[in-house]
Amino acid sequence: MKNWYKLLCGLLLAIQVVSAQTKNGKTFTIIPLGVKGGLDESNLSAYLLKPTGGTQYICLDGGTVRAGLQQAITHHVFPGRASDVLKSQVRAYFISHPHLDHVEGMLQNAPDDSAKALYGLPFCLNIIQDKYFNWKSWGNFADAGDPPALGKFRYMPMDSGVATPIADLDLEVSAYPLRHSAPGQSTAFLVKHQSSYLLYLGDTGPDALEGGNNLRQLWEAVSPILKARQLKGIMIETSFPNEQSDHALYGHLTPHWLMTELAVLDSLAGPGSLKGLPVLITHIKPVGNNEARIKVQLAKGNALGVKLLFPQQAQVITL
Repeated sequence: MKNWYKLLCGLLLAIQVVSAQTKNGKTFTIIPLGVKGGLDESNLSAYLLKPTGGTQYICLDGGTVRAGLQQAITHHVFPGRASDVLKSQVRAYFISHPHLDHVEGMLQNAPDDSAKALYGLPFCLNIIQDKYFNWKSWGNFADAGDPPALGKFRYMPMDSGVATPIADLDLEVSAYPLRHSAPGQSTAFLVKHQSSYLLYLGDTGPDALEGGNNLRQLWEAVSPILKARQLKGIMIETSFPNEQSDHALYGHLTPHWLMTELAVLDSLAGPGSLKGLPVLITHIKPVGNNEARIKVQLAKGNALGVKLLFPQQAQVITL
């Protein structure tokens, strides 16, 4: 009887928590495993994401994994061991592009990881297969490529703009191509849970410098969602302060270029649509006082009135 009573109390508590979260309008829970744009191998781009109230995560990029999970355990976000969380609660990776600061942790932990789906646009998965999981750079822990293919990770190529349901997580994810130091490529992932959305962008430069209209096309796809007030937030990079010259950006954004691009989205959705929207600044290069300068410049240039947030490793964010 005691066990049944404890189980019933636990279920009631879980219902109360989910109800409170729904009332507060919090749809997504984000746990940053790494937030920096290179250099610090213990803090590279990777973000756990789940529907608030759930227990299973997807991981947006995989630059730092185990070190980030260990930080989350130290901050009492998870109990137990990092390897246990990785194996039992992280269901899939979504990789924006195959640069090392976005895949290093995923690769390093593959030998001790559990079976997972590996999602991305074909260009990204092809490079991971050909350049990393090839028995020259690293063992082939995936289900295709140079033999023997160990089959731990399942390649799941995505079609641009097509929603992919994630089984048992009540999530759908759509991928949109980006340019990253043309002709380099990257990806934006639009995550949907019920009627709410979160937009995550991998590394990208502004259309004016990248020589294409990838961001414009992304903004056109997202603007109806923003206009309908279904977009919970945008996670987007600002790697350098405004002092960085355009020819030395290498496919990245500054505060000036970020606000220029967001102004395009605002105009498409209707002036004022971005006011108060959480915009999470990712991929700041940890050099000198870059972060301090970027924060000041973003605040000064925030004519759109977005809510600027700066994710920190292992600090939980709900949107």
